[in-house]
Amino acid sequence: MRELQINGVKIRPGQSVNIEIPIAKLPTHTLIDLPVFIRAAKEEGPVVLVSGGIHGDEINGIVTARRLLEEMDSGLELLKGTLIIIPLVNIYGFLSNSRAFPDGRDLNRSFPGSKKGSLAGRIAYIVNEEIIPLIDYGIDFHTGGRMLSNQPQIRVDFKDKVGVELAKSFGTHFVVNSRLIEKSFRKAAFKQKKHILVFEGGESMRLDDLSIEEGLAGTKRMLAKLGMMADSPEPKGTVIIKESDWVRAKASGVFNSSVKLGDQVKKGQILARISDPYGQVKIPVKSPTNGYVIGINNLPVINVGEALIHLGKE
Repeated sequence: MRELQINGVKIRPGQSVNIEIPIAKLPTHTLIDLPVFIRAAKEEGPVVLVSGGIHGDEINGIVTARRLLEEMDSGLELLKGTLIIIPLVNIYGFLSNSRAFPDGRDLNRSFPGSKKGSLAGRIAYIVNEEIIPLIDYGIDFHTGGRMLSNQPQIRVDFKDKVGVELAKSFGTHFVVNSRLIEKSFRKAAFKQKKHILVFEGGESMRLDDLSIEEGLAGTKRMLAKLGMMADSPEPKGTVIIKESDWVRAKASGVFNSSVKLGDQVKKGQILARISDPYGQVKIPVKSPTNGYVIGINNLPVINVGEALIHLGKE
């Protein structure tokens, strides 16, 4: 049986271990730790990472990972393997209600990081060196940006065949083809031959019950597929999205959508209207293709060129 060790702490079969990895200090010299929760079954099996809060303002994922941890500690049985749960990776962003670090760097564009680099780079380095080498699979929870909502969806690079099968087992409504991005957590893991899915749901700085429940249910389905849990919620019908693109504003004004997340739309269908503040001008926004609404801009006042509605095509 392979031995797991994080920050010098050994994890043995059947153990529940909580570890705090020292990161750095705030300007006040308050120590900041990265809490890592390990729940190991007695029987050997896959090691799965569940992470949230790589962007500090994406709260849904933090709550989803925490909910899973709470259920594990309340009797949810792990048949084999090990769960590593990090509900909040970017503590600095969380403290400031920000996606990024105090210096503006994005942790999800800072991998593999550096021991002596920027603050984001140092945390990326800890995750890259201490966590990624131990795991086989992972699910990383995200939301849309500020005023941008995503329908619950799994994102995976369709070139990663193992990842695609895992994404299908997750069982949420949309599986979206999403290429690996340079310096991202997912690509850093893939370079080490690890398979990490990205779950997107809801909007930053807002809790969305549907996204949290879908994320939790999908994680259980994925763990059941890996033989790590006995039962899992019934899956929903999965739609495979091979391509996706944003419909952008051709004019500035007041944006009023006539579709909602998850809707299936037809080519030429009116998705929204853009008007001036005085009611003199109304410009229809038409769908350029058949597809599904997987993301939507909630801003009522928009400028020309802004992303309005994210359409996915089967």
